[in-house]
Amino acid sequence: MSPPDAKPNETGYIHHLHADQFDDLVPQALANVELRGALAKATNTIRNRRAIALEEIDDLQELRSRAKSIKTEALAHLDDHLETFERQATANGIHVHWAADAESASAIVLDIAIKNKTRLAVKAKSMVSEEIGLNDALIDAGIVPVETDLGEWIVQLAEEPPSHILAPAIHKRRREIRDLLARVLGRPMPDDAAGLTEVARHELRARFAQAELGISGANFLVAETGSFLLIENEGNIRLTTSLPRVHVAVAGIEKIVPRLKDLGPLVRIITRSATGQAISCYQTLVTKPKTSPEDDGPEEIHLVLLDNGRSKLLEDDLTAETLRCIRCSACLNVCPVYRQIGGHAYGSVYPGPIGAIFTPQIAGMHAASQLPGASSLCGACREVCPVDIDIPGVLLHLRHRAAEGDQSTGNHPEADPRTTEKTQSMRRGFRFWRWAMGSSRRFQVFGAVGRLLATVIRQVPSLTKYAGPLAGWTDGRTVPRSPGRSFRSGKMARRLRPEGQGRA
Repeated sequence: MSPPDAKPNETGYIHHLHADQFDDLVPQALANVELRGALAKATNTIRNRRAIALEEIDDLQELRSRAKSIKTEALAHLDDHLETFERQATANGIHVHWAADAESASAIVLDIAIKNKTRLAVKAKSMVSEEIGLNDALIDAGIVPVETDLGEWIVQLAEEPPSHILAPAIHKRRREIRDLLARVLGRPMPDDAAGLTEVARHELRARFAQAELGISGANFLVAETGSFLLIENEGNIRLTTSLPRVHVAVAGIEKIVPRLKDLGPLVRIITRSATGQAISCYQTLVTKPKTSPEDDGPEEIHLVLLDNGRSKLLEDDLTAETLRCIRCSACLNVCPVYRQIGGHAYGSVYPGPIGAIFTPQIAGMHAASQLPGASSLCGACREVCPVDIDIPGVLLHLRHRAAEGDQSTGNHPEADPRTTEKTQSMRRGFRFWRWAMGSSRRFQVFGAVGRLLATVIRQVPSLTKYAGPLAGWTDGRTVPRSPGRSFRSGKMARRLRPEGQGRA
């Protein structure tokens, strides 16, 4: 672990991967047997716990409907609720800042850190801080950010981005974590989980007392009271919000809920969907800084409200559904794609089904046009979503945009030439397909050609390397056995054909 005066490059933190590398990263993930084993074990455990926890709720669909309606109402009047929140929070003594994009959000936090002569900042788990690249900004300014969530701390030491929304180190087995800590801390490590956790507790405890700044996200923002809620199991968030003199919370504008009583249904369903618990170990509702030396909490609180493309999603009812997400990660744990490749292959802060729809919309289709294709459209993600987001519907919408050549840049103006070229190639391919299927005669001819090629390739599998744009499909699949003749030429087809209609 780096000391408080460590140089920026000693923190072991790296920049995130890029979503436009998805096609290159997937084969590497699929070839990693250890990764796939760790993912299967961890996601199965979480899914089983979730199923047991939800069985205890008699009114599950009613609770789900209530949670959905709360978020829908909040988004329908987002501007009013945000203004109410700012007014109430300011009256409570919280400094509210507005950030249009990731760069301005990082700049706001950095300005606060510099004004308070920060050398060491302790961070609670926060996906939105990952989204804006906050750690990199702090490091560049000579400030050492220390992740205090156990999983986040592990991936920080490993110089990796998180692999899961809820469990950042889900891709690592215990022995990998043991070897990592032994290498970084320079001493032998215990083999058991309890022992490794004790090591982490000992290493991190002093950081809370040394840090000048605490940083967190927010699970929910309450417009009525100007408060923000933090949900956790480890206790590190309470230390992050209590011990440093200054606290900064960064939250997406979609985290708003209108009333304090709205937290009940949302907390009730998020803990069960996320970890399979009836309730989390700690829930901290932050409303104001401390007003006397005897009080707990920071002397100064700042809250950064981040847009970063979110307001554009409200322009369409379907894309607006994306903003209902409460970051429970249930969709990741059931997704057959995520369970095979993990989070790093997505090249995004937000992996899995929710990342496949959220990332292209805030980063721009040019930067993440491959992600909407990372789905079998089985619908499992929508089935488990506690706020009933139509993830398959949004995926299809984004696939249509990609097929139409949408290269919208979101908040990232640089277009990737490889993505543009691939999109154009796909459009040419589908134009050819439409032409081939537009005539019964052409359909018959290409069907015969396809059956012949399938027979030849099954006899000489090495020919798949000459499949051109289809090579990606043939590399991962066995070419089906040719039926020898088409259905249209069979006896059953002739019986079903209307009287007087001959063969096409």
